[in-house]
Amino acid sequence: MFRPKYPTVPAPTGTTPHVVTPAAIRPGAAVEPTGCDCQHPAPVHAPATPVPAASARMTPGTAAALVAGGTAAVLVVGTVLVSMLLAVAITAASLAVCALVVRSLLNGQHQR
Repeated sequence: MFRPKYPTVPAPTGTTPHVVTPAAIRPGAAVEPTGCDCQHPAPVHAPATPVPAASARMTPGTAAALVAGGTAAVLVVGTVLVSMLLAVAITAASLAVCALVVRSLLNGQHQR
C-alpha cells in the first residue's frame, strides 16, 4: 500500500535519435545549409543595423490624463490607508473601554 509504483519504460525501437548540437550564433551571419536531403529556402540575411523605433511624443492631453490618473491613484491609496488607521484606532479605544469596565467590575467584587 505504501510502496510507490514506478511507470514502466517502453522498450527501445533500435533507432537512435537525431541529436542537434547548437552552434554559435553571430548576428548578420548567413545561415549555411545542412547536408540533409530536404530543400531549404534561400538564406535570409538580417539587416546589419537595427531600425530605430519612433519615439513616443507626449501631447498636452496625454500629460493632463497622466497627472489626473496619478492624482486619483494617490487619493484612493491615501483614503484606504487613513480608513485602515481609523479602524485600528477605534478598535484600540473600544478594547481600552472594555478593559476599564472589566477592571471596575473585578475591583468592586474585592471590596465587598
